[in-house]
Amino acid sequence: MRKILAVFILSFPVFVADAQIDIKYMEPDPAIKKLAEAAPAPVVVMDESAENLVLLHRTLFSSIKELSDQEYRLAGLRINPRTNGRSRSRYYENITVKKLSSMEELQVKGLPDNPRLGNIGWSPDFTKVAFTHDAETGIELWVLDVASASATKITEPILNDVFWGNPYEWTKDSKGFLARVVPESRGSITPSNQAPEGPVVSENLGKEAPARTYQDLLKSKADEKNFDYFATSAITKIDMEGEMAELLPPAVYSSVSQSPDGKYILVETLLKPYSYLVQASRFAFNLSVYSPSGSLVKSLFDLPLDEERPRGRSSTTPQPRSFGWRADQPSAVYWVRAMDDGDQSKEVDYRDAIFELKAPFNGEARLMAKVKDRYAGIRWGNDQMAVVMDRWWQSRQSQMYVFDPSKSNQELTPDITYSYENRYQLPGSFAMKSTRNGYSTLLTSKNGKNLYLIGEGYSPDGNRPFIDEYNISKASTNRLWRADGKTHYETIADIIDIDRGEILTRRESKTENPNYFLRNIKKGGEPKALTSFENPYEAMKDVVSMNIRYKREDGVDLNAVLYLPPGYDKAEDGRLPVFLWAYPREFKDPKAAGQVKDSPHRFVRISYGSPIFWAMRGYAVLDRTDFPIIGEGDSRPNDTFVEQLVANAAAAIDELDRMGIADPTRVGVGGHSYGAFMTANLLAHSDLFAAGIARSGAYNRTLTPFGFQNEERTFWEAPDIYFKMSPFMHAHKIDEPLLLVHGTHDNNSGTFPMQSDRLFNAVKGHGGTVRLVRLPFESHGYAAKESVMHMLWEMDQWLENYVKNREKVPSEKIEIERE
Repeated sequence: MRKILAVFILSFPVFVADAQIDIKYMEPDPAIKKLAEAAPAPVVVMDESAENLVLLHRTLFSSIKELSDQEYRLAGLRINPRTNGRSRSRYYENITVKKLSSMEELQVKGLPDNPRLGNIGWSPDFTKVAFTHDAETGIELWVLDVASASATKITEPILNDVFWGNPYEWTKDSKGFLARVVPESRGSITPSNQAPEGPVVSENLGKEAPARTYQDLLKSKADEKNFDYFATSAITKIDMEGEMAELLPPAVYSSVSQSPDGKYILVETLLKPYSYLVQASRFAFNLSVYSPSGSLVKSLFDLPLDEERPRGRSSTTPQPRSFGWRADQPSAVYWVRAMDDGDQSKEVDYRDAIFELKAPFNGEARLMAKVKDRYAGIRWGNDQMAVVMDRWWQSRQSQMYVFDPSKSNQELTPDITYSYENRYQLPGSFAMKSTRNGYSTLLTSKNGKNLYLIGEGYSPDGNRPFIDEYNISKASTNRLWRADGKTHYETIADIIDIDRGEILTRRESKTENPNYFLRNIKKGGEPKALTSFENPYEAMKDVVSMNIRYKREDGVDLNAVLYLPPGYDKAEDGRLPVFLWAYPREFKDPKAAGQVKDSPHRFVRISYGSPIFWAMRGYAVLDRTDFPIIGEGDSRPNDTFVEQLVANAAAAIDELDRMGIADPTRVGVGGHSYGAFMTANLLAHSDLFAAGIARSGAYNRTLTPFGFQNEERTFWEAPDIYFKMSPFMHAHKIDEPLLLVHGTHDNNSGTFPMQSDRLFNAVKGHGGTVRLVRLPFESHGYAAKESVMHMLWEMDQWLENYVKNREKVPSEKIEIERE
């Protein structure tokens, strides 16, 4: 590692004092602010016939006023009591329709005032699009008629949108909806400060029940009552005129879905007692099938509270899981159950089995097939064909099985096996097609002998997406098309008609915003442009970006994207200050760690959290910097986490030094979440950096004792690892300036705001230079414009004062050491 053998004195101190600082929201340098405010391109969805594009125009930020609305945080849900919907939602603010026959773009008429639109859903016949609008007092259901580009309000603000997924589902005839509706009479909210009737007691009677650290859990009887208040809904049928008929009475319905033929409804209803240890997604529930009139057909399962699972990344619940309707059948429910009791430590030939029960849901379920590793999804085709996937985390192996679902008790042999770490060998995903009933099935050739794979096409020269034809009987592939990757990055957005060779692609270059094109892979020729979104970052046009490759001292290949300031001339401008941004990732295979992971022709997108802003401020910016943490064979990646972090950082700085671009005494490092954890560790265990910026991180791993990130061992099994990896334990060695930023309402597992509070106090207590910025009401990611602009100002000030303008050190004062 580098040790700086000089004492630095800042030419002008900006951050002083160790008490609270009275400060208003600030705005960053105009060059940063202009880029941060640039409008994003709309989201594009296309109808089945490729005649219309629906363009969804996004809001970029919330306001701090919106974010400070009252919020209930219950059982992993964040609820806005004013709307009875999810709080912190991001919205669309406008919709336009583009007619591909004339290339005319039409403004949708009749949208609500001050649109806050979400939950977009095509009708099964692709003539209409449903969406919700968050009004002042609740959530309304609206419908867009695509042909006329006009919108109509269907309901008053009555939808219940606190759970995952849309609060409505189109009926199969495209003439109405099933929706979760707020009951007309449900009592009132329970005050959280009312006198309790007794203590809160949890117990465990001798069972191992390790659990990760969750946020926003229930904590009291008042929380339970309020969870019921907000989560209770009535399942209601709604027609296009807004007429409603209640099908199921009020209860806590977490999931509702119709069978492909529309003759049955699969309903998941949460049951008590609720848990104070896990989120609502792991509460006890009943799964039942109902008729369209609301009568009970079959109660399939009453599943218990899911608090106790075997340990390990490949372990799961021993109970049935992954329920759904078979997309290729009129009305057949399927699910998965572990053959090893969900315990990865048990030795069995087959880990998971897939079951089916068809209408009228009498008799025993049929075991269709068993897979060798842990089930990872299924794609239905027809009576004789489906594809099931599995994976095993310990080996980083995935498998695909093409099988006949009409047969029973099959012990499947994989057709495709690959390491999901090895990007160069990824086979792609099987393409799907809409069945006009709200479901999708496997896309097949006319003779039924072939499927189609769509892949990213990773390669040493960058990503070149592809379409392969997969012969089922031979288990072989034939490449139909691959992007040339010479000047553009072009990915497959959809297959329109595989027999005619028509596909929808999205193409971009370093200076061209991603746009949609119609391409014919049989006829060849230039694709037809369907959209023409302009570059919102025109000010960045002279920023130079390049992919660089280099090696770690142990020979591991590494990659990063380097951005240089506009007009930078190495001979005239000399060496630059550097801002390095990274996120550590684990690997078993060192060759996979060094693979190229993107295209060199990607458009430079700038999100609020990007480090690229600082190329406009005179820095060399190293983004997407490879920081692999490798554990080959029986070794675990985290056994040498710190050593590998430092080696990754040293390799990146050495490369920029070798290129003559970097001033190695003026390098700043930053990261978000696990990248923040990385940053604090690098300041504690090396002297490579002038300063660090750590956003929303976790710094004391004893506060996540049953595992974190990909670490399976508990604190009690590997106390030395937890101690060594926790920068909090080494706060006395953090002697470079550290900026900590954290949302006060962070809901990410493990990254409690307390983590930053404690590290700040520890560094401060040892005389370090540290600043903690708490962003009010912000979660793990930041949403309010005021918060984002202030964060950028803080980062800019920190880099300007502690990196760019620190006193330069003569090269002879730098001593090179290696750990």
